[in-house]
Amino acid sequence: MTHLQIAPSILAADFRHLGDAIQMINESEADLVHVDVMDGRFVPNISFGFPVLKAIKPPFSQKPLDVHLMIVQPEQYIDAFCEAGASILTVHYEACTHLHRAIQMIKANGVKAGVALNPHTPVHLLSDILDEIDLVCLMSVNPGFGGQKFIPHTLSKIQQLKMMCANRREDLLIEIDGGVSTANAAALVKSGANVLVAGSSVFKSDDPKLSIQQLKSSYSSINC
Repeated sequence: MTHLQIAPSILAADFRHLGDAIQMINESEADLVHVDVMDGRFVPNISFGFPVLKAIKPPFSQKPLDVHLMIVQPEQYIDAFCEAGASILTVHYEACTHLHRAIQMIKANGVKAGVALNPHTPVHLLSDILDEIDLVCLMSVNPGFGGQKFIPHTLSKIQQLKMMCANRREDLLIEIDGGVSTANAAALVKSGANVLVAGSSVFKSDDPKLSIQQLKSSYSSINC
């Protein structure tokens, strides 16, 4: 079974000290660095672009970059984001008219391919693409801003996705993004999640490395 992975989201970091945030992640028990790319069109916010990715990509970051594209027409930028350092590149179902083509483009770059779903989008819509992807990111808040409240219906969506994977994609990464904390991590993992994106609960805490450790170690005995 896939072990639980923690992906701190640098959207919640202090941008004045982004290098320090990456170094903290390097020294922590985190598995990935989650990078939210927003264009101000698909979501009502603007965040990182290619210069930031290139600055923090390995070897500066000792953890793989989990890049989440919250942008329109992501196909135009897939090659560039792969070249900029993404190890996992996730596009939104809602933003891709030709989703299979986008997945093929990511795979052609030797990068793991993910598909994200907004809170209102049913998981069954991924049935025809499930065998082609490495990760599904379930948004547990409305995308665009950090620090939002977790949407409880996400637990049901995780369970539905887990059932879809049974005897078919046992190795699929099921990532939860939004409102993740030590208060709900156990329920998420028990429902079937195996990657937790944590932003505010890590970077707004008094001890970010300890917060990552608590997310990781508190549920290390849960089979997921």
